[in-house]
Amino acid sequence: MATPAQDRKIAAPAVTPDTQAFWEAAKQGTLLLKKCPKCKELHYYPRPHCPFCFHDQTEWVEARGTGVIYTFSVTRRAEIPYAFAYVTLDEGVTMMTNIVDCDLDAIRIGQKVKVVFKPTIDGPPVPMFAPL
Repeated sequence: MATPAQDRKIAAPAVTPDTQAFWEAAKQGTLLLKKCPKCKELHYYPRPHCPFCFHDQTEWVEARGTGVIYTFSVTRRAEIPYAFAYVTLDEGVTMMTNIVDCDLDAIRIGQKVKVVFKPTIDGPPVPMFAPL
C-alpha cells in the first residue's frame, strides 16, 4: 500500500549570526555549505569553526543541491507520516533531512535526490530532499 508524503507544519529553525547567511540563501532557494580555507574540507551544519582542523575562519560555498540517500526511516506513528534520512550530497557532505514529495514506500537507499525548500511556521524555509 502506498504512503504518499504529505506536507506537515515545520517549526522555524533558530537563526543565529553564524547561520544567518545560510537561512537568507535558503529563502532564495540556494543550499550553502561551509568550507575551510585552511584544510579545504566542506562541512554541514553551518558553524564558524572547521570541525576537521579547528580553523576559526570558514567561508560559504554554494552546493549543487543533489545527492543520494545514505539511509532513511519512515515514521508512521506521527499524525502525518514522514521520512527522515541522511543524504550524502554530491560534494561529499552528509546531512540529516527529510525526504518529501514522493511515495514514502518507494524511498530507497542509494536513490538520487535534489534539494527542495519547505516553508516553516514564521521562519525561513528548510532544505529537504525529493527524489529525482
